[in-house]
Amino acid sequence: MSINLVLKGIFSALFLASVLRISTALILPALGGLITDLSGSINISLEGTMLVSAFTGVIVSGFSHNVWLGVLAGIAAGVLFSALLAYFHLYLGTNIILAGTALNILASGGTVFLLFMLTGDKGSSSTLASGVVPTVNIPIIKDIPFLGTVLSGHNIFVYGAFVLAFLINQLLYHTKFGVHLRAVGEDPVAATSVGINVRKTKFVTILVSGFLASLGGLNLSMAYLSSFQRDMTAGRGFIALAAVYLGGRKPWGTVLAAILFGIADALSNQLGTLNIPSQLVQMIPYAITIIALVVYGIRNQQKLIEQTKRFQERELARSKSEQQD
Repeated sequence: MSINLVLKGIFSALFLASVLRISTALILPALGGLITDLSGSINISLEGTMLVSAFTGVIVSGFSHNVWLGVLAGIAAGVLFSALLAYFHLYLGTNIILAGTALNILASGGTVFLLFMLTGDKGSSSTLASGVVPTVNIPIIKDIPFLGTVLSGHNIFVYGAFVLAFLINQLLYHTKFGVHLRAVGEDPVAATSVGINVRKTKFVTILVSGFLASLGGLNLSMAYLSSFQRDMTAGRGFIALAAVYLGGRKPWGTVLAAILFGIADALSNQLGTLNIPSQLVQMIPYAITIIALVVYGIRNQQKLIEQTKRFQERELARSKSEQQD
């Protein structure tokens, strides 16, 4: 395929629509990572939670022949998986990074083991006819050229991701629980002194984070694809964490950062049609993630330098004022 056709594909409605579909699997876990980060915890197990929910949804929907039962089972499995992280960290005192890493390894190996036990295949569940969530055609908009192709005809998780971004923003900045959550993240000792149950708040946020990550996993196996594949999350849980910081730890900033990574992923799919080594193409989303984090780090360092400079100027001015008095 010529580069002209690839460029034409990139600047098309179908490409933008694919960006929305691809970004959904990053937006949902990124929102989950955001709320735990603001509460003072880092949910490093987003990757494992997505794998567990993706696997459970496919298996349950395949054997029950009920797509919604599969979705509910996937959510329940992801939330319970996150509850393990919360229990290990908050009640047993385990380092949350180590606990999350262990759970990710458990999810990676455990899903392959159970997949083989249930389907006889270690690679994918293609032999099992699993359910797929429905798509939604938006009235009126679906008939508008270009815009209809971009915005209409997506699965429910795509639209749910943006609705949940709005709800998370409302939760964090317009509810009492959101104030408590951010207070716990900023200073748990001070939060305790005013009667906030720090452990309970963190436990709830980790469960909510698991719920959001579960939806991201289900989007992969029951919407974007129609089967479970070994390690199909492919690092999306970690990229979602990067989106949290690149987005300035704000809900809509996190969504925009996730879409940026989604564009990189969609771009790698388009470039895969050219005569370029597949390894080089596949590394594009991860390279973009590293570059984005470097830019974020440099930007934060500059802000810290400016803050330090302003602080020193204020102290110098105060010192001169005291000397004059």
